[in-house]
Amino acid sequence: MRLADSYPLAEWKLLYRVLHSQLRNQMDLMDAAFFLDLQTHLQKTAQNEGVDVGDHGAWDAWLGNTDAPSCSIRNTQRETWN
Repeated sequence: MRLADSYPLAEWKLLYRVLHSQLRNQMDLMDAAFFLDLQTHLQKTAQNEGVDVGDHGAWDAWLGNTDAPSCSIRNTQRETWN
């Protein structure tokens, strides 16, 4: 049995949302293998369910983000990180 099959999808989504919300404060997450694997797993699962993960609104909705701004708002607030 794969680890991903050991826990409900809702818990994987929760972990991703919490980790993703901390990217700005914990830049090392960007290079963490676990974070990348988690994102890849969730994106594949979402795609299998018919979600266009390239559409940020659809991806956020699937993840359970209720207050995610649209791409047009995100782009005006986008910052460059060094």
